[in-house]
Amino acid sequence: MKFKIVHDNNKDILRVRIGKQVITKKEGYGLSELLSKNKNFKKVQVSSTNGSIYIQYKGNKKQVIQTLQSIRYSDLYETEPTQDEITVETNRKYINKIIKKTGFKIFSTFILPQPINRAKIIYDSLPYIKKGLNSILNMKINVDLLDATSLAVTLNKNMYSTAGSISFLIGISEILEEYTIEKTKHSLENSLMININKVWIENEDGDEKQIPFNELKEKDHLIIRSGAMVPADGIIIKGEAEINQAAMTGESLALHKSEGSTVFAGTIVENGKIIVEITALNENTRINQIIKLIENSEEIKAGIQSKAEKLADSIVPWNFAVTILTYLITGSTIKAIAALTVDYSCAIKLTTPLSVISTMREASEREIVVKGGRYLESFATADTIIFDKTGTLTKSTPHVAKYISLGVLSDEEVLRQAACIEEHFPHSVATAIVNKAKELNLSHDKELHSEVEYVVAHGIVTSLFNKRTVLGSRHFVIEDEKIKISAKDEKIIQENSDKYSVIYLGINGRLEGIICIDDPPRDEAKDVLARLREFGIKEIIMLTGDSENAAKTTAELLNIDTYKSQVLPEQKSEIVEKIKREGKKVIMVGDGINDSPALSAADVSVAMKDSSDLAREVADITLLRPTLEDLVTLRLLSQKMLDVIHDNYRKILLLNTTFMGLGLAGVITPSLTSILHNGTTMLLSLKSTSTSNFRQIQ
Repeated sequence: MKFKIVHDNNKDILRVRIGKQVITKKEGYGLSELLSKNKNFKKVQVSSTNGSIYIQYKGNKKQVIQTLQSIRYSDLYETEPTQDEITVETNRKYINKIIKKTGFKIFSTFILPQPINRAKIIYDSLPYIKKGLNSILNMKINVDLLDATSLAVTLNKNMYSTAGSISFLIGISEILEEYTIEKTKHSLENSLMININKVWIENEDGDEKQIPFNELKEKDHLIIRSGAMVPADGIIIKGEAEINQAAMTGESLALHKSEGSTVFAGTIVENGKIIVEITALNENTRINQIIKLIENSEEIKAGIQSKAEKLADSIVPWNFAVTILTYLITGSTIKAIAALTVDYSCAIKLTTPLSVISTMREASEREIVVKGGRYLESFATADTIIFDKTGTLTKSTPHVAKYISLGVLSDEEVLRQAACIEEHFPHSVATAIVNKAKELNLSHDKELHSEVEYVVAHGIVTSLFNKRTVLGSRHFVIEDEKIKISAKDEKIIQENSDKYSVIYLGINGRLEGIICIDDPPRDEAKDVLARLREFGIKEIIMLTGDSENAAKTTAELLNIDTYKSQVLPEQKSEIVEKIKREGKKVIMVGDGINDSPALSAADVSVAMKDSSDLAREVADITLLRPTLEDLVTLRLLSQKMLDVIHDNYRKILLLNTTFMGLGLAGVITPSLTSILHNGTTMLLSLKSTSTSNFRQIQ
C-alpha cells in the first residue's frame, strides 16, 4: 500500500495518508480491523473520505511502517464499524455540524449585507415559529411556544440581532439534543448486540457439532436449548420450546413455539429444545427492529429525566406571566422581551438528558453496559442489594474438589458421565465439571448423547446407555426423582456437604456418585460489600440454591446481613417482591438461568460477566469484566450523575433569575439577555457531558 507520513511524534503516534476516496467507507472499517489484529497497533482510525490513517503503536516504528507497506489493496475487505468507530464518527459529525452553523452565523453577521442577513434571520426563525403555532393548535403551553413567541415579538419590533441570536442558539441546542439521542441509540445497540462465541449445529448424519458463531451459515440446523439466546432468525424444524420475546414484542410471558414456527435473533429459549433452520444472519435479522422498539420506549428514560421535562414545561406559563406583568407595570416592550427571552425550561430540558447519556457513556468505557438512564437512577438510590451466591459472590470459575463413586461406577466414570451431560449448559458449575473432565482426559463418544432436559434450578434428566440418568441438587435427585440413598452413602455425603456444594448423579433409581464443588468467595467480595455500605447500601442479602452449610460459610466470610439457602427461582423473585413491598429499593445481582425471575422482579438488576444468555437479556445492567468492583464504580457514577443534575438545577435557577432581573431593570438589553441565557445553557450542557465529572472515580 502506498502512503505518505503526514505526522510523526517520534514516540507512539503516526498519521499517514493514502489518498482521498481510494477506499470505500466499509473497506476503511476492514482496514482498521486488519491492522488492529497486529500486536504492534494499539489503536487505528481510518477515514475513507480524506484517506487518513491515525495510528497509535507500540514497539518498533519501522515494523509498523513495514506492515503498512506489505498490505495490498487485494487484502482489503468490507466490514461493519466497531462501537468505538461509531462513537468517533458520531462525535465528528456533530462537531462538524456545530462548526458549520457557527461559521454561517459569523459570515452572515459580519460579511452579508444587512438586508440579506435580516432575510436569513427571518428564514431561520420560521421553523421555530411554526412549532409554536402547532403548540397553540394542540392547546399546549410549552418550550416551543415560548421560543416562537420570543422570535415573533423581537422580529415584530425589528430587533433582528436579538432574533438572530435566539434562533442560532436554539439551533445549537437542537444539534446537542440530536447528539444525545444518537448516543443513546448507539449505547442501546451495544447493550443488545448478540455476543455468542460458539453454537451447536446438527449435521446431515444427525450428530451434534460445536462451531464458532462466525462460521454459521444460512440453512444450517442450529440446536438451541433452555437458557440460550437465539443467535439468528430461522424456522423450527424439530422440537418445541417456551420462547421469551420480550425484547422484540414487549410481551412478558414466553410463547410456546413448535415445528414450523419462526424464531428471531435476540429472543431466549426459556424451556425446551429446538432445532432451527437458519433463514437470516447478522444484519439481515430483526435485531434492528428489537433495538428500535426499545430505543423508542419511554422506559429507557431516567425518572429524573422525565421529571425534568415535566418541570421544564410547567415553568413556561410562569415565563409568560412575568412577561405580561412586566409589560402591564412598566409599559416597556423591551423589558417585557427581556423576561420572555430568559427560559429556565430549555436549560433544564437539555442538561438533564446530557448528564444521563454522558454517565451511560462513562459506564460503557469502564465496560459496564446500561440499557437505559432510569436504571442508573435506581442504582444510585437503592438501599438494599441482593446477591446470588454461585458465580456472583463466589469465584466465577468454581472447580471440582472431589468426585466420589457410591455405586458400581469408578470415580472417573462418575465425573465423565456428569461432564457428558453438563457440557450443553451455560452455568459456572457445569463448566467446572466439564473442564475437570477435560483436564483428566476423560472424553466421551458423541453417540452417548440423548435427549437432555434441563429443569430450571433443579438439574438435568437424560438417557445414557439406555438408562434414565439424573444430575443435580439433592432436592431434585433425592426428593423429586426418588433416588434411593443408603445410610453409608448418607454418611459420606454429610462428611463433604459441610465444606462443599454437592452435585448428585443418579442412574435408574440409584445414587451412583457425588461431585463436590469448591466455590470460594471472590477475592474482592468482602471489600466490595464494605464499600457499598459506605455509599449508602443499608442491607446486603444473599439468596442461593446451595445447602445451608455452604451458604452459612459464605455469609460469615463476607459479613452478609441476611442469607437464605436452598431457594428455588420462584422463591427468589417472591423474596425480592416482599422486600420491595416493605418500601425498600432493591438491586439484584446474579448470573444464572435460575436468577432470571429475581432479576426481573428487582427495581434494577445486574448480570455478571459470563452470565447465561437469559440472565444477560433480563438484566438492566451487564458487567463486562469479571469483578464485583464494578458495582462500586457504578454506584459512584450513578450518584455523581444525580449530583451533576441537581447542581445544574441550582445554577440554572441562579443564573437565569439574575439575567431576568438585570433585563427587567433595564441594565442589559434583550439581545444580551438572550445571549447570556443561551450561552450559559450551552456551557452547562457541555459541562454535563464532560469526562472531568467522573475523573476521581476509579
